[in-house]
Amino acid sequence: MSPSGPRPTPRPADASGEFVAPARGIRLRGSSERPDEPDEVPAAAAPTGSRSAPARHDELRLCGLAAVKARFARDPNSIKRLFFDRETGQRVGAICRVLAREKKVYRQVEPDELAKIAGSIHHGGIVAVVYLPPLRTPTGEGVRGWAKRGEALLILDRIGNAHNLGAVARTAAFFGVPRLVIPDDPGAARPNDAAYRVAEGGFEHLEVWRVPDLVGFVRELAHAGFDVVGAATRGGKLGGKTGDVKASKPVALILGNEEQGLAPDVVAACSRVVTIPGTGAIESLNVSVAAAVLMWELLAKPREK
Repeated sequence: MSPSGPRPTPRPADASGEFVAPARGIRLRGSSERPDEPDEVPAAAAPTGSRSAPARHDELRLCGLAAVKARFARDPNSIKRLFFDRETGQRVGAICRVLAREKKVYRQVEPDELAKIAGSIHHGGIVAVVYLPPLRTPTGEGVRGWAKRGEALLILDRIGNAHNLGAVARTAAFFGVPRLVIPDDPGAARPNDAAYRVAEGGFEHLEVWRVPDLVGFVRELAHAGFDVVGAATRGGKLGGKTGDVKASKPVALILGNEEQGLAPDVVAACSRVVTIPGTGAIESLNVSVAAAVLMWELLAKPREK
């Protein structure tokens, strides 16, 4: 959609040839959308044309330059609107030129307005409004295909904090894990604005799937040939990085809820359970930290020498 009135002509910002929209703020009205953390602010109704409109449920706000650039690199047409502060605007000339060509909204705004658009003070100087991608449900044939190709899988059993979900997604992308599965459970965090912000572009390198029956799905994985590994705070064994398991079977790693861990029926469906050894001074690690350790140990692709 195009902004109201004549479109401002972008102007050079520095010697590199980058362009930014003229420094002109936009007056936005706040919405009743509830923030997802104490230091967040109500999201503003981002302008979509000549009038302001409430944020749509099928829209996602990507915050931070890394996340916006990752989305632009993967799917530039998915960016509907773009807002940025003066400093960040000097670094997004290529994106602005594409949006200008497609007659889409892009604006430089003041920091307080940017926080309203983002719904958070942690916007990193830029917010891109994109469509919220739907979560698909895997089929039996698809699961068998993953196993046949030897592709690792990460499963989150009711991880409730969106920030933890984002941190896990970022780590999974770093290690090259191709897909992430979450249950269709009201206690499970979804890939929302906060999760995408923390992931810093990680979701652009992951397929995210949702399953209605996690226990049944875990059993299906084992039947398809996966080594289904559940993470527990105690009782399991985690050996050295020998690669013997990865050489025989693809691994599906399951991480449990931040407070309750894995559900008992999920544990029963696993091939084995592992525990990260520690000194015992602290009972457990944050789930995103534990995810990083276990992904390195079990899922990370060995680097070529």
